[in-house]
Formats: sequence, C-alpha cells, structure tokens
Amino acid sequence: MRLYIAEKPSMGREIAKCLKGPVRRCDGYLETGEGVVTWLFGHILRQAEPDEYDPKYKRWRAEDLPIIPQQWKLFVDKSCEKQFAIVKGLIERCDEIVHGGDPDREGQLLVDEVLDYLGNKKPVKRILLNALDEASIKKANANLRENSEFFNLKQSALARARADWLIGMNLSRAYTLAARRAGHDKLVLPIGRVKTPTLSLVVRREREIENFKPVDYYTIKAEFAHENGSFTAQWKPKDTMAGLDSENRLIDKKIAEAKLAEFQQEPREGVISAYQKTKKQEPQPLPFSLSSLQVLAGKMFGYAPQVVLDTAQKLYEKKLTTYPRSDCEYLPTNQFGDAVKIITNLAQAGDERLAGWTNGVDTKSKSRAWNDKKISAHHAIIPTTVKANMQTMTTEERNLYFLIARGYMAQFYPVHLYDQTKVEVTYKEELFTASGRTERDLGWKVMYQSAKKKAADEDNDNESEESDGTLPAMKKKDSVTYEKGDITQRATKPPVRFTESTLLAGMKEIHKYVKNPEAKKQLKDVYGIGTEATRATIIEDLVKRKFMQKQGKKKYLVPTPAAYLLVDALPDEMTYPDSTAIWEDKLHSMSEGDGTLEEFLTGQIEFTKKLCGKAGNAQMEVTGDNVCPRCHSGVLTQRKGKNGLFWGCSNYPKCRMTCNDKDGQPDFEDAKARMARSFRTTVPAAVSASQLARQSGGAARTAPRPAPAMAYAQTGAGPSAQDMADLNSLFAAADYEAQMAADMASYEASRPAASKWQNWSDKPKYSASPMEKAAKEKTAADEKYLCPKCREGHLRLIRGKNGAFWGCSNYPRCTATFDDSKGMPLLDS
Repeated sequence: MRLYIAEKPSMGREIAKCLKGPVRRCDGYLETGEGVVTWLFGHILRQAEPDEYDPKYKRWRAEDLPIIPQQWKLFVDKSCEKQFAIVKGLIERCDEIVHGGDPDREGQLLVDEVLDYLGNKKPVKRILLNALDEASIKKANANLRENSEFFNLKQSALARARADWLIGMNLSRAYTLAARRAGHDKLVLPIGRVKTPTLSLVVRREREIENFKPVDYYTIKAEFAHENGSFTAQWKPKDTMAGLDSENRLIDKKIAEAKLAEFQQEPREGVISAYQKTKKQEPQPLPFSLSSLQVLAGKMFGYAPQVVLDTAQKLYEKKLTTYPRSDCEYLPTNQFGDAVKIITNLAQAGDERLAGWTNGVDTKSKSRAWNDKKISAHHAIIPTTVKANMQTMTTEERNLYFLIARGYMAQFYPVHLYDQTKVEVTYKEELFTASGRTERDLGWKVMYQSAKKKAADEDNDNESEESDGTLPAMKKKDSVTYEKGDITQRATKPPVRFTESTLLAGMKEIHKYVKNPEAKKQLKDVYGIGTEATRATIIEDLVKRKFMQKQGKKKYLVPTPAAYLLVDALPDEMTYPDSTAIWEDKLHSMSEGDGTLEEFLTGQIEFTKKLCGKAGNAQMEVTGDNVCPRCHSGVLTQRKGKNGLFWGCSNYPKCRMTCNDKDGQPDFEDAKARMARSFRTTVPAAVSASQLARQSGGAARTAPRPAPAMAYAQTGAGPSAQDMADLNSLFAAADYEAQMAADMASYEASRPAASKWQNWSDKPKYSASPMEKAAKEKTAADEKYLCPKCREGHLRLIRGKNGAFWGCSNYPRCTATFDDSKGMPLLDS
C-alpha cells in the first residue's frame, strides 16, 4: 500500500482527486485506487517546554539560565492526538510513503519529524506540489523523487527551529527577569532571533526622526538657449566653495543670491562641455515571490503583509495561482509550454485591462525569468492553467490576482527601450547639468504606466534632475546663452516611518541596516532575516503584543515604551541584524549541503550563553513606588521570611537592602533609625584598624567587637572621610592586594580552627536571611568565614602594621574588620 502524507487536509483532498478512483472517505484519511491519502495539521509535533525537560524550569530563575537540552524532545500536540494515532496506524500498514509537505524548509520538516519520531524504516518518496490544479498534481506525482535528496533541507529547518527555541526561551526569560528586577512586574519581553532585530529597526528609525534637525538649502536652476531649443540645467557648486554642508548642499542663502546675481551679468555665453546620448533597455520585472508581492500590494492597496499571504493562500487553494510561500522570482523552463493556455484564460478572466494587454503578448518570447538554475524547491507565483472568473472574487483576491497575472504577462512583452541623454554646461567657470530620457519603445511598461503616474503623484517632492522629456539635439562645444535663473529653497526631510510592507521589505533587504560595513557587503546577496512565510507573522505579532502600534492613514508603525525598554536593555548582538542575517545565510547554505546541524547549534549555544551573561548587567529604567535607596537599580518587594514580612531589593543578590514591613509598605523611617543606631554601635568595629593606627606602634588591639547588626552596606551609610583615610593607611591598595594574594595562596595550608558557626544554618538570623539561602550553595570549601557585614566577601587574616586582624575580601567596597583570636576572627560579642 502506498501512503500519501499531506501537510494539511485541503492538500490531501486535492491529491486524492487526482488519483485513480473510487475515492472512499474514512476517519482521518481517504482511500483511492492508487493508495491512501492522509494529512497532518501543520506541525503535529511540538517542541518540549523547558519544564518538560526538568520541573524546576517551571519557575523563571536567572541562575538556571541558559537552558540547553542535552537530548531534544518532541511531544504530540494535544489537539492533534487523534490524527497522529491515525497517521501512526497507517504508517504501520503501508509499504511505501509519499511525503506531501509544502515544497519548502518547514514543509519538509513537519512530515519528516513525524517519520523520525516513529522510527520509520520504510521507503519514502517526495512529491513537490507548486500548484494544486489537476495537471500540476498529476505531473508531480509522475515525477516523484527520493525523500533522502531533501535531507539537507530538513536539517536546515531543524537548525532554525532549535536556534529559535534556544534564543527565545533563554533570552526571553533572562531579560524579563532583568525587567522585573527594575520593577516592571507585569512585563514579559519576548525575544526572538528575527523578531528582536525587526523591532529594533522600528525603534532606531523612530529615534532618527525624533533627533532629526531639518536643514534649509538652496538650489539654482538656469534656463539656457541653444539654436535647437531651450532647456533647464541645475548648478553644481564646487566642493571647495564656502557655504556648503557635508553633503555638498549650499546652506548659505546670501551666497546663493550672490551667485544668481553673478549669473545674470553680461556676458551670458556658455558652452556645452559634455554631451552623452546612450541607448538603454530595461528588462521585464521578474514575477513575484511572496515578499515582493506583499511589498507591492502594500504600496498599491495598503494591504498588510498577513492579508496578502492569507489572500494568496486562498487563491492557491482555489487552484488559481501557484504556491504562495515562495522566495523565488524565477520560472522553470518546463512550464513555458503552459503560456498559451494561461494567456488565453487571462483574456477571458473578466478584467478589461488584462484582456486588452493580451493583444500585445508574444508567447514565443522568453524573458530572463525562465531560468532553471535559479529554481529550488519552488518557483515564482504565477497563474495556473485553471480559468479564473475575477467577477466572483473578493476585492482582495481580485487585486492580487491582477498583480500576479500582470507580472506573468509582462514576461511576454518586449523589453523597454529608451535613450538616456546627459549634458554638462560650463558657464562663468561654473558647472550646470541636465539629463533627459526619450522613450523609444515602451514594451512591457505599457501595462505599468498608470501605476507609475500614481507613484509620481505621491512622490511630489522628487528632486531628480531627470525628466521624461527630450533635450534639444546638440553636441559638445556648442554655444548656449544664459536666459534666466531662479533660486529654490528646500529643506532636508527626516526618514519616513516604516509601514508593514516597507518593514517587510527591510527584513528582506537587511544588508541596508547592518552596523558593520564589512558585513554590509557580505550580506547584500543573502535572503534577509526570517522566511517568506514568517515575516508577516512576526510583524503582526509585534503589533499584537503592543510593542508597535499603527498610526495615521498610512498606518505607520510606531514603537511603544515597552519596545524602547527592550531594545535599550539588549546588547547590539540582538538588536542589530548582522548576526541574524548571517545565520539566515548559513541556514540557506545548510539546505544546499554546506554546513552541519551540530556546527550551527554549537554557535547558537555559545551565543545564548554570552547574552544570558550580559542580562545580569542589563540597564533598564527603574519603575515603581519603592525604588531601592541603596542601588537605585531595583525596587523593594515584599517577602515572607521566618520572622514575618519584610521588604528586600529585587536586585538581590547584587543588592542586599532590606526593610521592615509597616502596614504593607516598607518602613523607611525605621530603616533610618536602625541606620543611626547601627552607626553608633558599629563605628568602633568598622574602624578598629583606624583606632589602632592612632595608638602607639605595637599596642594591643582592644577595639570593641561588632554586633551582627545592619551594616553600612545595608543601610547606605558609610565610614567618615577620616575613617577611610586611616583605613587606607593600613590597607594601602598595592600592599593590600599583594598581601591578600599571598594570604590566599597559603590559606588552605594554614586554615584556623572552626568558629562557633561553620555553616549557614548556624549563622545568626538577620531580617534578610530568607533572601540569602542561595548564598549557602555559592560558598566554596575554602571560604570559611562569610563577612557578616556585606555577606558578599569572605574574611581573610591580614598582618597589618599594628598586628594581625581579619578583613573582608570585598574591600574597599566593604570595610569590615575583626580582631584575631588564636587564628580565628572574633565575631561574637
């Protein structure tokens, strides 16, 4: 038995119709005379969530990141369990399988992953369906290929899926936790390999607009008389003259007026110093890929990219156009023979424009679009041989079908021919230039004239010197006479905000936005970021998640405060598209056999580890009512400890600020009072070395011992300037570092006897102790005495000028000192 596995039910039904009958409908599959046809629902298997690798990952914690699966897991999607069981049973019964996924990277993976999950060993063929009309399906079914030929395509898709998981799961958690430490409790920051650089394009564009300062500049256009007619030319200032900005624009009005006055003086004779007339031709535009269709439909009709994709999918399922999720703009030569039938159908499709244009078609003419070397698994989007009735279509379907049909018909029109003329005039030792364009044969442009005019009307600020008119016949060294001139004041304009369609175009032409100049050259020929099928979804998701919003009649995309917060917190590696575009290029190369899944994922894992590390130092705007008065990078949040409620800094363990609870709010007044009391009781301990410095040399160290109370690091108070000066005399930086290094080297060999408390459970209880449980795990075996003041450093025996004492390894951030008692710090009172 031969089993066809289609990507979705609609495709399965179309395949069954083209097989020998009779067709018998069963639960989850169709039986035909040539085999059984079943289907999936897209990705019927899903990647495991982090907590499905380990339950501890259900809770988001920075110390668990990054999460790197050792063995990647897949689970059957709950909504697809019944269909999965049906497919599994059919695979067990069949003798041969035909892979019927879409002819792209994702289509390859979603059927292959089911076969791999079930450990299939039966032979597998591949059917490539670029269209769902009967002729195309029968032709594809007669030319099945070995599925093993598409192994590299599957590996590429698998690499993409796992890379997205690694970056999405880990960095979303890392930077969401960073945001919460800054008080953004309800904010979730979804970070993606493609999504984040895309959002960054919008944020940077908005900042360019905000920071833009318009500059007024002046141009002079002069009219010259030639014996064969008059023409207008624009003055080109010499780059050495005064009044020019860095872009060679004249910004000094007085100089412009002086120049115009000079031009109007006698004598007024000039000369044609250069004249060039070139015959040029412009080839037919290539048929559409999905991205090029989305961009043009956005400009012409204002359609969002997702609307274009959905509409193109409907036309495909109605068998009127070919596969829509194509990144290819070329056509296979074996379909050239369908041209007569397709053009005939377009003449009868119910659109007057298409019908009129069919008269100029030459179906024997082959444009550059027919190129087998440019074809991968699929080709450009074109009409099928199925006759369409545009009168019964929706407005969106009719408009898109028109664009696709026109793009196909253009391939059978002549190239566009024109003369390009460039003239230079030298007058009063200054240069004036003019250019003109004379149409010789409109060719395919006859179908695009109205669209061109519309675009010109919208772009009424076009500053091009070129015109559609003709220049008079002339030659080099001909004489001309200056007749008149005028000054035009213009202002530089800020860049235009992205719309959905222009942002999609930016994702495809990502080399324009990379940061590294070398990478810009390298990425010019890559396929952009994202895929044809995902770009629209990514843009739509950013709008849905309220990181961007649409504004105005043209629905410009404007970033929200959450977008600024996210982009500003992330390092350049995630906000600039350089890395992502290079990865996309590597994925494309992998699909062609260059590179391995293991190599690609090794790079992604290293990248993920690096950025998770950077998340700990992410700078975010702190928000909330209780900004930490110590670090100013976190907010005080209510916690429940063994001794009741208290408030601790969200930036723990970097900041250990604590405060008692008073009626559901942090008691700042009590904290200030405890700070004052702590200062009075701990100053002698904190400056015990200072007191010794004031005593005669060799005097016994009799300073009072510290009580385990709130220390400077917790209260925000600190030693006085005199205290620090005296301490620095004992703890001179170079001397202290050298001594500490020597002490640490010999510390293991001469560890002192145990103190009264050796582990965390024996430690005196402080108000912040519930926050410090994690510190127990971090204490190394050789770091026996945790500093009770800062609770970050560890006590080390120091042999100072006045004898041995114990100091904190976190000096100078922590200035705690303790007396030495038989090789142990004297900690208790």
